[in-house]
Amino acid sequence: MDPGDRHGPRWPWRSTLLVTVFVLVGSAFAAHGQHGQRVAPDIWSQLLLLASGLLLLWRHRHPVAVVSGTVAVVLAYLALGYPYGPVLLTVAVACFSAVVRGHRRAAWTAMGALWAGHLLLTHLLYRWLPPAGDTAASWNQEFVVAAWAVAVVALSELGRVRREQWARERAEQAQAARRRADEERLRIARELHDVLAHSISVINVQAGVGLALLDSDPEQARTALTTIKDTSKEALGEVRQVLDTLRAPGAAPRAPAPGLGRLPELVEQAAAAGLEVTVEGEVPDLPPGADLAAFRIVQEALTNVVRHSGSRHARVHIEHERAERAGTERAGTERAGTERERTDHERTDHERTDHERTDHRRTDRERAQRGGGRLRLRIDDDGPATGAEAGGSGNGLAGMRERAAALDGTIEAGPRPDGGFRVLAVLPLDAEEDR
Repeated sequence: MDPGDRHGPRWPWRSTLLVTVFVLVGSAFAAHGQHGQRVAPDIWSQLLLLASGLLLLWRHRHPVAVVSGTVAVVLAYLALGYPYGPVLLTVAVACFSAVVRGHRRAAWTAMGALWAGHLLLTHLLYRWLPPAGDTAASWNQEFVVAAWAVAVVALSELGRVRREQWARERAEQAQAARRRADEERLRIARELHDVLAHSISVINVQAGVGLALLDSDPEQARTALTTIKDTSKEALGEVRQVLDTLRAPGAAPRAPAPGLGRLPELVEQAAAAGLEVTVEGEVPDLPPGADLAAFRIVQEALTNVVRHSGSRHARVHIEHERAERAGTERAGTERAGTERERTDHERTDHERTDHERTDHRRTDRERAQRGGGRLRLRIDDDGPATGAEAGGSGNGLAGMRERAAALDGTIEAGPRPDGGFRVLAVLPLDAEEDR
């Protein structure tokens, strides 16, 4: 916040001084051109000119009072017969300030009062006002004054509209910046959660094994400690990579983002934690975004098996559906998947409506025309679930859904009818994405 905004708008010293000096000097020159027609300037005229200029100093804080005051001072100046000139500029500035600050009716009323007062002075009261022997002004002069007043108000309205547009654009830019910051914060939170949750789960299991076998089987305990060392080192490396992106947002990452190419490492880490993982299907060539999302989804699903399931065996099935199959088979697959996973207690707000499913079918048909496809990941374990958090009610499943949604994909997770737990991910692949 600017210091001048703490106690109200800033005082416009410079612009007020500039306008006041211009009015004083300009009126002196205007008096020479109207010599003999208007009353010669004197101390009272200077005071009136000075008052009309200094009133503008309060135009940001009290715009209605200033525009009314400048009109009154200018009418007094003209009523005393002093020369026409830049004195009218003070009214224009005051009117502009009142309009752009939302006091449109007061500004229009003040300008109407100026024209009506001038009309009264030049067509009725001129007989009793200086200069002596003055005649009524022509109607052409009144039309000029009226046109000037309308032009001042119109320009003020234009300034108000432009100012509102600038304010709206700044607000939209600020909102977009906040949204980008929120999205980046969520992305970093997902990365850190996926890295740390998986690694710490493995470390926790291996620490328990090491403590249990420390006396009876020192060699196996040594192996557990070695696994803890390797897993923590890998986790620190991935955390460091995430933090490097925070320190230098525009710099390229030092290491490539993880993908399904590192699936064997996940299998080894799961095996070290006592979980045997069987991989079915071949890993296709994926776009970077889908590759990272697929890796993190499998990583989180296996982590949940280690933490929340009594099963010591899990299956990871990978299937790459080409665009032609994805476009023609989605409707039947989704209906079957919906019936199979209806018991998932987590599918509340995330469950798609019929309208949304129709949109997804349309999207898949468009991708089929472009040569895309989709990746299906299915992670199963035979259970039983252990602990109160079984089923994935924490941040992990929410993170998986966010990753899938970012690619216009879906995540379905829940108990299987024959026991165990299943995570089914469908990630659309856009062929136009840079590979």
